[in-house]
Amino acid sequence: MNYKRFLLCLLTGYAFASNSVSAYEELQPPHEYDQVSKELVEMLESIHYNRPQIDDTISSKAFDYYIDSLDPTKSFFLKNDIETLSRYKYSFDDALRNGDTRVAYVIYNLFLKRLEKRLLDLQENLPEMVKSFDYEIDETLNGDPETQEWAKTEEQLDDYWRKRIKNRALVLKLNGEDEEKIISTIERRYKNQLKQVDQTNAVDIFQTFANSVTAALDPHTSYFAPRASETFNINMSLSLEGIGAVLQMDDDYTKVVRLVPGGPAATQSELSPNDRIVAVGQEGEPMIDVVGMRLDDVVDMIRGERDTTVILEVTPSKGDTQNSKLISIVRKKVKLEDQSAQKEIVEIERDGETYKVGVISLPTFYSDFEAIQAGDKDYKSSTRDTKKLIEELRKEDIVALILDLRNNGGGSLQEANSLAGLFIPSGPVVQIRDQSGRVTPLGDSDPSITYSGPMAVLVNRMSASASEIVAGALQDYGRALILGDQTFGKGTVQVLKEADKGQLKATQAKFYRISGESTQHKGVMPDILFPSLIDKEEVGESALDNPLPWDKIHETRYPVYWNMPAYLPILEPRHQARMAEDPNFISINDQIDEFKTQIEIYKNLSLKESVRLQQREESTQRELDRENTRREALGLELLTSVDDIEPVEEDTYAKEASEILLDFIATNQMAEQQAANKTAQK
Repeated sequence: MNYKRFLLCLLTGYAFASNSVSAYEELQPPHEYDQVSKELVEMLESIHYNRPQIDDTISSKAFDYYIDSLDPTKSFFLKNDIETLSRYKYSFDDALRNGDTRVAYVIYNLFLKRLEKRLLDLQENLPEMVKSFDYEIDETLNGDPETQEWAKTEEQLDDYWRKRIKNRALVLKLNGEDEEKIISTIERRYKNQLKQVDQTNAVDIFQTFANSVTAALDPHTSYFAPRASETFNINMSLSLEGIGAVLQMDDDYTKVVRLVPGGPAATQSELSPNDRIVAVGQEGEPMIDVVGMRLDDVVDMIRGERDTTVILEVTPSKGDTQNSKLISIVRKKVKLEDQSAQKEIVEIERDGETYKVGVISLPTFYSDFEAIQAGDKDYKSSTRDTKKLIEELRKEDIVALILDLRNNGGGSLQEANSLAGLFIPSGPVVQIRDQSGRVTPLGDSDPSITYSGPMAVLVNRMSASASEIVAGALQDYGRALILGDQTFGKGTVQVLKEADKGQLKATQAKFYRISGESTQHKGVMPDILFPSLIDKEEVGESALDNPLPWDKIHETRYPVYWNMPAYLPILEPRHQARMAEDPNFISINDQIDEFKTQIEIYKNLSLKESVRLQQREESTQRELDRENTRREALGLELLTSVDDIEPVEEDTYAKEASEILLDFIATNQMAEQQAANKTAQK
């Protein structure tokens, strides 16, 4: 666009954003970051996988991402504000390229003005507002920000806020809080938000602005300002010394992104990805509301001394999504051995015989780099440990093997490559394509095979990156049946580059299977699908904004050991027939239906107390009925309360995977016998 016209718009906007006196000082661009701004454009255009031109097309997307990052729930800006600010829609590229980022501060300062007025007015009127609520009026709140429209008038926005406050008050009321506690809790939430605004500085806004541009390229490219980098990659500190959860900000909430395998939260099994944390407490102390609080402050509250208990109040992503629940987690440090490969045996009874199927669960692809550097010949790694466990299982006369990669988010690429090599002779495992178009194959050079028998790989939506490389390779080679759910779809490689101030994490390459198909976006599709409680619309690469697309390159040369698709017409109907009769799978499918029901309820949330109580009671009763139906079918004692429900000890998925493998073995033996008979007849 014409840069002089951009400056004219900018100066006009600056006056527009500064009309009134504010208790908060308007932020100005930090000029020491002018050079960083120019440097980011050069780096993005030269090293990003797509080698993009930062132009008006990118700017248009970046503008939308920036507005969304400031006001994701459409709670502060009016429709007229967005229309006025749209003059800057094609200015972001020029601003970053020329090191003149005033446009970001024009927009932010208007946002600050709107937020300050809204929250200060709310604090003044909140007690009276809450006391005036009539919880038997039949009205609803749209709980889905994706379908929420920008309010056209202050009156419309006032009503939207009234309903939001009423919903928060109703949730607290249904949780047993009295009116004074409701008022103080909600007041504290907005004081937290004002405090967060007060702590926001010009560098924070620069980072947000820069990341609106990087988000227009792909969701994994990000700029980290020096101070913010510590909080943005909070997974490195929190995941290894707290509850074992990766967190991020989502609107005013702290959201669980994923659980670290082997960590306290994953072991305890109540916390789930996409749960929102609304309050944090220490054992024996009152809960502290954290809605609107900075992420680093929430993290500090969750972390603590080992073997102490932290209590989280969360709004669950599954089940009853309208009401919060308390989860107690004992803080632990995640040790390497907690994440190491583990084995078990599933025994299946068929025709009076017992068959043993070995299961190796691998939470992550790991290698003890410190031990390697120290020269320890007995260092731990996922490949070494898996090989050892396979040898132990073979001594126990297993007839088949399951490699369980559920919830394995990846790890060492070298380990993924060498682990796949345990099941194939030397050959390619994955292809890596860089931004120049150069394709580099990575493979196993060891011709030995640790296990050559029938096997399956068990995956789910949280199986990502290195897990997808292994699953994809074993599927392409025809070495394993892939069972479970569509995997995450993380098929890109990022590198960290130092900037003048801070760092740029940029997507620089993509993974491709040996068949030529990318794992990006689409992930690995299982040969046989299992029902999943993880919503693909909310979790996975395809659920992120602006992911790089799936594509295909040339395949490499590789042998196919079993033609797995030829077996599926026999295996699939038997699998479906078993699931239809299995009480555990019936319960899982009912839970999925319940989850879908709760999502629809949340999209049009009733603010009538009697309706919410009825919905809660009906949901609770359905949960109890579902569990008792399962227990009755299994000959277990029935329960009288949902509080007595405990996680199912038996791994339903591993058991069914074992059944499928036995079907595969029987079918293969039959095919071999038929082939032998034909040969004999000749």
